[in-house]
Amino acid sequence: MRFVLCCFCYLWLLLFPVSASYSQRINQYDVEAGGMISSSQTPFWLRANQYGTIPLQTPLLRMNVSLRADYLSADSTGHRPKADWGYGLNLVSNAGQMSQLLLAEAYIKGRLGAFEIYAGRRKEVVGLVDTLLTTGAYAWSGNALPIPKVQIGLPAFTSIPFTKGVISVLGAWSHGWFENSDRLVKGSYLHQKYLYLRLGKPSWKIRFYGGFNHQVIWAGYADPNVLGPVVAVDGKLPSSLRYYPNVVLGTRGNDYATDNNLTSFEDNRIGNHLGSVDIAADIDLANWNVYAYRQFLYDDGSLFYGTNLKDGLNGIRIKNMNQPTGSAFFLRQFTFEYLFTGSQGGAEFVIDDPERRGRDNYFNHSQFVDGWTYFGRTIGTPFLAPRAEINPNLTRFSPAIANNRVSAFHVGLSALIVDKIDLTTRLSYSINAGTYDIPFISLPRQFSGLISLAVPVGILGGSTINASVAADVGELLPRSVGAYLGIRKVGFLGQKPANKKLSSGADKRSDFQKANHRW
Repeated sequence: MRFVLCCFCYLWLLLFPVSASYSQRINQYDVEAGGMISSSQTPFWLRANQYGTIPLQTPLLRMNVSLRADYLSADSTGHRPKADWGYGLNLVSNAGQMSQLLLAEAYIKGRLGAFEIYAGRRKEVVGLVDTLLTTGAYAWSGNALPIPKVQIGLPAFTSIPFTKGVISVLGAWSHGWFENSDRLVKGSYLHQKYLYLRLGKPSWKIRFYGGFNHQVIWAGYADPNVLGPVVAVDGKLPSSLRYYPNVVLGTRGNDYATDNNLTSFEDNRIGNHLGSVDIAADIDLANWNVYAYRQFLYDDGSLFYGTNLKDGLNGIRIKNMNQPTGSAFFLRQFTFEYLFTGSQGGAEFVIDDPERRGRDNYFNHSQFVDGWTYFGRTIGTPFLAPRAEINPNLTRFSPAIANNRVSAFHVGLSALIVDKIDLTTRLSYSINAGTYDIPFISLPRQFSGLISLAVPVGILGGSTINASVAADVGELLPRSVGAYLGIRKVGFLGQKPANKKLSSGADKRSDFQKANHRW
């Protein structure tokens, strides 16, 4: 055992050496305590895209504690280690109608050159989208607890050799594990990959982006009485490594007639495949940056045949590049989005007829009957909502994702008041049709809104008071008004290094006012 431990330590030092010539590793902490009230279930924008840490039943008290260390910064000569490591830990406690202790983040990461590998649970958003004020990227929005996984990739846009920075690439490949508790299909895996290109140097006035993300739920088992003999063989879904190429490539042609482990479902695909194909551009205009994006959705082949091109997430972000001027009102950012998922390629599904290969039933699947969820929360955009979040009189006999045909308008705004107070608003209006199988005949309308303030105070040597008020008004969700009030302290363990800024994940705004910006 001692020999094995010594070998491991030697290998770690080879990959991630410690050098006194580089800056000291900084351990940064973030502690927030507060209280929350509501007239009914937690309003939409108090809980959506909060990585599954805000329960549906409003908690009375809340504590959020984080500790993280990022990669070392460059030394005085501008160099940094070729190999490095970091970690993140986030514990959330909710007390009230529903008490919880959640491990929202727990990961260790390593960097070798431009490449990164990490293992654990880590907050991420995947897709070309404005992550600060968005409704959420279609497939991977930060609405659910992070799925534990092992991932390798390029976490930042990296220039392709010989292109002199004109063409850069970002991407990752990962394997993850779904939960087993309160899930009908247990032991399922996640396959995820994404690849994005950027055309244009960072110094150019215009830059173009394009790429895709691909997620697959596969493998697992369930009571045959739940799935049925036609859907899975003895309740067991294909889990062997020999099916992995089919999972990765999404290929058809599995011979279920000669393979006793397969059913006719696997003749189409092994697993439930979904994702988006994204395009975007950002333009520097004097003191403003304009970022426009479009996510094309795919789930069942409709995008390939062009029958669901109406569906997608459209957005534009306008960001102020000026420094605050001390004025009474300084606009930092404005975001507008329109999400439409009502087409799904049409109401029919005929697998051999491209014109009628529709009824995609986003985030639902006949084999993976729990839907595109993790611990009961939609993994993708929160507007495609599970049964538990919707008015019960609308969801009788509904599938796991009870509302996936949506038309939603959204406005987000970030500003600074009197050069001191952070203001954030999120305002959304949606028309909802349920699913093709179980439609909402009345097409319920829904408005959800949030206003948040972050005010710096001198308590505890410098901290921030965070306050949020939110409301849900309409027929889709229970009518509710709620509020949150908390105090937040961010700092460093040990002596604060000179000129060290807080990381982007530790600004003075609360979870309700910030996001982990990945793009």
